[in-house]
Amino acid sequence: MTTKQPKSAISKAIQTYKRVLATLKGLFIVLKFAFRKPATVQYPEDKLKLAARSRGRHYLTKWEDGKERCVGCELCAIVCPSQAIYVKPESNDPNAPHSHGERYASDFQINMLRCIYCGLCEEACPTGAIILSNEYELASYTRESLIFTKETLTEKNPGDSGRDPKREI
Repeated sequence: MTTKQPKSAISKAIQTYKRVLATLKGLFIVLKFAFRKPATVQYPEDKLKLAARSRGRHYLTKWEDGKERCVGCELCAIVCPSQAIYVKPESNDPNAPHSHGERYASDFQINMLRCIYCGLCEEACPTGAIILSNEYELASYTRESLIFTKETLTEKNPGDSGRDPKREI
């Protein structure tokens, strides 16, 4: 049969000292940050400036002459880990071409509910047709409105997305 020996007064004092020291460390951290300027931003009125390489809303860009950059190669859909991209390619009409390639994307959709904003679609695109901008306000009230179609994704005028339409890729 084992009997518990009472704790000595010294071990109790050591435990009390450790607890007081831990409390003082915590209070020191609070005091260290108490007199700093707060980092709060009044969001809808004031917006943070994001880094240049941040990833947000997708755009389908155009060449300087107004033709689509997308040639319907489907590389973006293949590389997308969340399978959020759908591309339906069609042959380009030589009399009225939509893009500079043999094909163009007759239907292009991105399901923003599935997208993880990894940027692999942007990297895989051989013509630089799809880009991720700095726009991050993508909230909506319906699920259907978060499936971006070709009309929603395509910039209205070359360069509206913030990228130079003269760039090669």
